[in-house]
Parts: sequence; structure tokens; C-alpha cells
Amino acid sequence: MTGHVFSSVGPWQSLLTLVLEAVAVMGTPGPSTMAVMATSAAFGTRQSLGFVAGATAGTVAVLLAVAAGVVALLMSIPGLGVGLTLASAAYILYLARKIATAPPLSKQCADASAPSLAAGFLLAIANPKAWFAIAAVFTGSVLVESARELDAVFKAAVLAVMIVIIHLGWMLGGVSLAGFLRDPLRSRIANVMFALILVGTTLLALAR
Repeated sequence: MTGHVFSSVGPWQSLLTLVLEAVAVMGTPGPSTMAVMATSAAFGTRQSLGFVAGATAGTVAVLLAVAAGVVALLMSIPGLGVGLTLASAAYILYLARKIATAPPLSKQCADASAPSLAAGFLLAIANPKAWFAIAAVFTGSVLVESARELDAVFKAAVLAVMIVIIHLGWMLGGVSLAGFLRDPLRSRIANVMFALILVGTTLLALAR
């Protein structure tokens, strides 16, 4: 019975393929992952947790929208896609500026606050790579051949777990740099570089 329910290549092979595709496509540098790493490096673990949680939740929201077919519906509205693209680019530029101008960890005070949970959520929603990457991974594999709804639920559950793991991994990568970036000069150079990379990955995603 299992052979009639799951994909013909086998349930474990299909699951492994989905996980590997998620790592390769969703886990590579992009606006959301780079912002998570940059924020964690610039503001430290404690201050960046809210932003990371927001970015994770926002990416899961994108996943649910893709699974529910909301993306196809929105893109069918004339002019909406261009408007959303411009809005997302403007918001990501704002976050890049905030990261670039963040003071070194050694000089941060109460006034130097990291981007908030809401900022992380909005970034994930505005992240063009998230929509394209998640849509590609979600539609590019089948776990349950005989039931489309069940297949969508299984894939959404697996990809939601992968989104959490991927964002935590990039956060830990940023945190590992925090000690190195306590030097004011190194911190300033790194923050500007992170901001430029954030803008660059966004432009690449938009170009696709």
C-alpha cells in the first residue's frame, strides 16, 4: 500500500531529495539569510533573536502562501507583481542601511537597537528570493502521489522545519563573528560589507 501512496521512487528517497533541494536552493545566501547573519554579527545573540524569529516566521508564511496557491493568484493581478517588487527592494535597502550604520558591539548602548521581530517578518515577506526558491522547491518534488492535499501538507511541514534550521544556522554563523567584530574598524568594514551583500543578493534575486 505504501508504494501506491508515496512517490514511486520511494518515500525516503523523495524526502531526502526534498531536504537536499531545500538546503541547496533555500539555504544559500539571499536577502533573508544574509540579513539574519548580518544582524546577529552586528548586534549579538540576544538583540538579534527577535529579528531572527520574525524572519523565520515570515519565511514560513511565504511557504504557506505558496502551498495554498496564493502566489499564483497575486501574480495574476496586473501591475501587482511590479509594485511588490519595488516595495520589497525599498524595504531591503532600508534594512541594509540599518546594518551598515550599526555601532560595534563594544560601543552599543540601549539606543542602538537591532531590527525588530516585525522587521524580520516584513523582510521575509518582501524577500523576492524566498518566493521564487520556495515555489521552485515546493513544486519540484512529490512525496504523496495519490493525494495532492496530503502531499502539500507533508511538503509544507518538512520545509517549515528546514526553514527554522536554515535560519538558526545563519544566525549561529553571524554570532560566531560577534567577538571578532568588537573592534570598531573591523565592525564597520564588516557591517558595510554585509549591507552590500544584502543589496547584491536582492538584486540577483530580482534579476531572475
